[in-house]
Amino acid sequence: MYNYSNDNTARRYKAHVSVLGTTQLHLRNPYIIAWWSAAFPGFGHMLLSKYLRGYALFIWEVIVNVNAHVNSAMIYSFQGNIDMAKDVLDTRWLLMYIPVYLFGIWDSYRTTVDMNRIYLLADREDHRFNGFAIGALEINYLDKRNPIVSLMWSLCIPGLGQLYIHRILTAIFVIIWLVIFYYFSHVQEAIVLLILGDVKEATSVLHSDWLLFIPSHYGFAIYDSYINTVENNKLFEKDLRKHLTMNYQSKKFQILKGQKVK
Repeated sequence: MYNYSNDNTARRYKAHVSVLGTTQLHLRNPYIIAWWSAAFPGFGHMLLSKYLRGYALFIWEVIVNVNAHVNSAMIYSFQGNIDMAKDVLDTRWLLMYIPVYLFGIWDSYRTTVDMNRIYLLADREDHRFNGFAIGALEINYLDKRNPIVSLMWSLCIPGLGQLYIHRILTAIFVIIWLVIFYYFSHVQEAIVLLILGDVKEATSVLHSDWLLFIPSHYGFAIYDSYINTVENNKLFEKDLRKHLTMNYQSKKFQILKGQKVK
């Protein structure tokens, strides 16, 4: 159930609140979105709430990257061992990886530019949208939340910040893949060995093809939860301001330009 049912009379809507999360249009920097797509294909599209495309590119990146051994080659390159980096790469997978990687960057940039234009038109139209949703499994509503709290929970475990602001789809996706990355990289096992002082064994147990996914995963979860908390707060303030103006402000109230209101 929703507090307001869209009558589909608007050409564009700024936001939609459902039991799975709050989806909204707002201005974004195309270069930042493209950068996240470069860091990890799919992240840029997930920031734009284009989940199906983002999930597809994310899964493609994991499958092809692991089979092409791109992450292992990157580590050897950082160490200056270029010959070993060349030997470890699987060209059968690598040649499939490059075009899709470039497409993810280009498409996220293009989509961001288009969505910014749509937002400006939707903001000018300023049509009403629902701000409350209740269902059998979940309740979601517009409310102000603390961006720092989102950031801190994402630092603990990626996905918790998204749960805090009710981005359910992103939260589930991020948490599931974090478990997969942890398991196959053996990073938890390496941390225990490192605490015990066995540095050599901790290093040898790590799986580099999976390990390098984790920093990008953490960075995305932190950025996504923080920025969406900020934007949700802005959306809440705009919606509340409009509600108070329509229902409680006198119709005779006017602010005359150049004159003080008593």
